[in-house]
Amino acid sequence: MKPAIAVVDIHGTYKVHTEFYRNPSARKTIILVNGSLATTAAFAHTLKYLRNQFNVVLYDQPYAGQSKPHNDHLQPISKENEATILLALIEHFRVHYLMSFSWGGVAAMLALAQCPTRIEKAVITSFSPLLNEPMIDYLERGLIYLHAGAGDELGHLVNSTIGKHLPSLFKRYNHRHISSLARHEYRQMHAHVHQVLHMDAHCQMKCLSAIETPLLFVNGEHDEYTSPTDVRLFAHHLNDCQFSIIRNAGHFLDMEHKNAWLQGQTAALSFLQGPAVSSRRYHRAAEFQHAPAL
Repeated sequence: MKPAIAVVDIHGTYKVHTEFYRNPSARKTIILVNGSLATTAAFAHTLKYLRNQFNVVLYDQPYAGQSKPHNDHLQPISKENEATILLALIEHFRVHYLMSFSWGGVAAMLALAQCPTRIEKAVITSFSPLLNEPMIDYLERGLIYLHAGAGDELGHLVNSTIGKHLPSLFKRYNHRHISSLARHEYRQMHAHVHQVLHMDAHCQMKCLSAIETPLLFVNGEHDEYTSPTDVRLFAHHLNDCQFSIIRNAGHFLDMEHKNAWLQGQTAALSFLQGPAVSSRRYHRAAEFQHAPAL
């Protein structure tokens, strides 16, 4: 079933391409938040299991994908602005759940810190509150290529670092996509990377205590850039969070192999469709390791 396509006006400032997958039997709606340099296509695997359970909203940031023709790209968009866009879409589509990938976790958590009343639960995947040594090295090298608009080199960098566990077919797609981006997209990512490299942490810890939404953090066992160990720092700052490790997977999780996809599906649906849990609680990852590793 094809999605309903719409360009949504955000406060008269941005125009955002959206795709709404309606499930006639679903009572809940989930919105997916892209990582950097990505478009709605990046969620193709995740969509396969979510659309059977929920209405699903995908969107491209104003500077990316099918939103590009509708915006002027004169200035980079801040993560705070991305959070504002997300909050507006949550209201527009009457969203109940949120799921983010990688750098999309920054905008997601900034939005959640504003306590959107509609959001009941959120899944944050491949994200960490820390910039550890592998991530800093990756970002510093990426900053050079982004500044130069060197898409070919940037594509190789992504595939040899955070994307090193991807199958060869996905690496080819990744490289083709990253190497052919518009100049303003490289400027956008350069501005963001430059900002986070000059902060103590790219996730603003002081805002976390305001988040009331139950969260599930999902990280790959072999992801050294947003590692399962580093993400546990959130347990000290959030009121209600749980953790899941996807065995034998790196940063890109369900894109890497079928078993990782099955594990991610089980973890996400068990959390989203399970009973609401309140109070300050730390759930060990083992509680959500339902699928065996390859």
